[in-house]
Amino acid sequence: MSTSADVIIVGGGIVGNATAYYLCRKGLKPLVLERKVIGHGGSSRNAGGVRQSARDVRELPLAMYAVQNIWPNLSEELGVDIEYEQKGNLRLGKTPEHIEKLTKLTASCNKMGLDMVMLDSAQAHEINPYMSDEVIGAAWCPSDGHANALMVTLGYYKRARELGAHFITGEEVVELRQHHGRIAQVVTDHGDVYEADNIVVAAGFESRDILNTMGIDIPMRKKLIECLVTEAVPKMFDMMLGVATADFYGHQTHHGSFLFGGGAGFGNYYDFQKETTSTSMTPPVICRSVLRYFPLLENVKIVRSWAGWEDESQDGVPVVGAVSEIPGLYTACGFTGHGFGIGPTVGFELANLIADGKSVLDLTPLRYNRFLPKK
Repeated sequence: MSTSADVIIVGGGIVGNATAYYLCRKGLKPLVLERKVIGHGGSSRNAGGVRQSARDVRELPLAMYAVQNIWPNLSEELGVDIEYEQKGNLRLGKTPEHIEKLTKLTASCNKMGLDMVMLDSAQAHEINPYMSDEVIGAAWCPSDGHANALMVTLGYYKRARELGAHFITGEEVVELRQHHGRIAQVVTDHGDVYEADNIVVAAGFESRDILNTMGIDIPMRKKLIECLVTEAVPKMFDMMLGVATADFYGHQTHHGSFLFGGGAGFGNYYDFQKETTSTSMTPPVICRSVLRYFPLLENVKIVRSWAGWEDESQDGVPVVGAVSEIPGLYTACGFTGHGFGIGPTVGFELANLIADGKSVLDLTPLRYNRFLPKK
């Protein structure tokens, strides 16, 4: 295979694969380099929330664009059943403080044009009668939904390959190089050098170390998040669930199993690990959180769990777009656990930037230079 490509993408998660697919649709032939296997990181290790609600206003337009223009037809477009369901999202509250927080989030989303409303206890229980009576209200976004994270990631991979994208797995990018002030090469741990005029770094928390080789430092850390899957039970509800305190999130799949994700606050303890490992501490914490809101699930058995790293940015907002100091270099990282739902839009817009020199949406608030000292 040639050591040069139209575009090099570092990272084979949902963003990397989606970028490759949309670049192929524009007639370019990208090369994707993934240090493990396709979908190894958080892209296939999350609960699959396609969420607009409770997002920062800087990233909300990407989520809304995806829900309106990409997600509804994505199964047909990729030729894979991604199990996308647009059944809404209930974010629950038990205390006046919770309701105050949810009310502020709802007002912020409403200002951006998102249909999201506050519900009282009776209205929330009408939508989901299985909740604890202690729930006193909820924020409701009817256009939110969920999908199968692994199938989406692999679906983009499959279609990108069919359209001419090349993928190399088991090779880790350790260095970026420039030539005459423009990005030019990546170097892998095998000593291989690949060349392209445009390079996208979409490697999760590892993006920071890779970009550091160019003197670009994105302030972010990795955070361990885990998911658990239960046995299949008769259908109870379809919507995505969350809580004001962000203790857990999840949904019941159309196979009948429940998929819940969350953290236990031990993420930093495992920061020395490069690989993700499901711990014995987090699933019980998630279970206790879930049972406080859904006590009817107390006898449902957990059948498996998995873990993944979040690339948590300093301000909790993704870092997406061109790096002005180094022409041809693009970032797509720091998603802070919000990347799955907007991954298709990010890939679509990076392809637009690279191929056409402009994006449909204004990505300025997401660019790396927001972390630079003000002049």
